[in-house]
Amino acid sequence: MKARRILLSIGTMITILGVVFHLQGQSIVGPKSSFMYSNPDWVTHGIQIIVVGIIIIGVGFGTRLIKKSNS
Repeated sequence: MKARRILLSIGTMITILGVVFHLQGQSIVGPKSSFMYSNPDWVTHGIQIIVVGIIIIGVGFGTRLIKKSNS
């Protein structure tokens, strides 16, 4: 149960950071002095980070399903 919460928390944080990086790359949020601001590379990096976060969240939910099936 504790591992599930940790995975869900980490996955959520990573997903949120990916959204922020993606939006900075699109010039929607963040200071104009940031190296990520209006940088197309960070649009792509943000999407990749979001996918990693969603995978971690999926693993967190998967541990719950595996535990239920073993009971």
